[in-house]
Amino acid sequence: MTQQDDTVLILGGGQAGAQCAASLRRFGWDGQVIIAGEEPHPPYQRPPLSKDYLSGAIEEDRLWLQPPETWQTQNVSLRLGLRAEAIDRKAKAVRFDDGSEQAYTHLVIATGARVRPLPVTGAELDGVRYLRTIADVDQLKSDVKPGKRIAIIGGGYIGLEAAAVATKLGAKAVVIEAQPRCLARVAVPELSGFYREAHQRRGVEFLCDQQVSGLTGQDGRITGVELATGEIIPCDSALVGIGVIPNSEMAEKAGLMTGNGIHVDERCRTQDASIFAIGDVAAQPYWLTGERLRIESVPNAIEQSKQAAAAICDAPAPKAEVPWFWSDQYELKLQTAGLFQGTDQLVERVAADEQRSFFHLKDGQLIAADCINDPQSFMAAKMIIAKGGRPDPAALGDPQQAMKDIMKAAMAAV
Repeated sequence: MTQQDDTVLILGGGQAGAQCAASLRRFGWDGQVIIAGEEPHPPYQRPPLSKDYLSGAIEEDRLWLQPPETWQTQNVSLRLGLRAEAIDRKAKAVRFDDGSEQAYTHLVIATGARVRPLPVTGAELDGVRYLRTIADVDQLKSDVKPGKRIAIIGGGYIGLEAAAVATKLGAKAVVIEAQPRCLARVAVPELSGFYREAHQRRGVEFLCDQQVSGLTGQDGRITGVELATGEIIPCDSALVGIGVIPNSEMAEKAGLMTGNGIHVDERCRTQDASIFAIGDVAAQPYWLTGERLRIESVPNAIEQSKQAAAAICDAPAPKAEVPWFWSDQYELKLQTAGLFQGTDQLVERVAADEQRSFFHLKDGQLIAADCINDPQSFMAAKMIIAKGGRPDPAALGDPQQAMKDIMKAAMAAV
């Protein structure tokens, strides 16, 4: 069967959109593939933005997911600097901001998410930064130099990664977090405490349980962050990292089901059989629990891209994987497998001051693991979670016991 007269239109040139295009070709799609993206750049990686690209360790072209000429070789059309404005489901066409329209046989929405703006006075001042695109980081680079003081509003992973880079480059970083601890939304208190202590040892200041009421400035440039207490924290710039908003409004206007993202099934298909959604904009049932989740991670974007591409090509569905994430801060490499929500038991495994793992169990079953500089524990935990294993908690907490032996015992019990 040939699809030469058919078109897959992919909205979004990030990791998900790029992987979907590549997977379509690998699954044998021989029709037209178009990637339409808002940014002027070819598809690129976002994780290095807050680390190697911000620090200057890599140049812009090292961010590309593949050389631009490779897209031509794969017969994938890139339409850059183009924003989709409306989906006409009846006509099966998308209208763009330049007035053009593109018909599709299958539409893949990979529009990702945008930064959540800081809703206070002074947010428009020069020196108020966000971190989502290459352009964002190009502006931020001038703020992470010796003698500079940067206020980081939001103590999530993006904020902490930026604090690590700023500190390594000689700038002074102060993290301002509304919750009582950093990483409050994505980590247990023990992991939050580990990272706060690690940053403080390296000179980062933390102000937790503090609400930002405004930003102060002079001559149009930020000079400080005003807290609800009235205290003003002086700074040369401020990086806002208070979460993201899925770009699902266009899908909602087209009548697709949404709610913290675009609702899709296990094959990433919406209720419209010809429209798929993948990546940060998609809310999909988690195969281990059935709960509908929107997971912001590169591995999830890659997996969903393959699922959608396989469905479009009528190929067998790829095997579902355990969600996993990573974060690089200083010499600390965090690898997380699974989702810790709903845990009723925490086991900590400490091999050294900065090599440790946190295992999360529910009713005796391992459901997640946070592993710092401990790749063996991460790989073993990922496999145990996938099989529904119930490892011995005492063994998990003993660094003298090999994780491969713990994994074998847990698998045998299953």
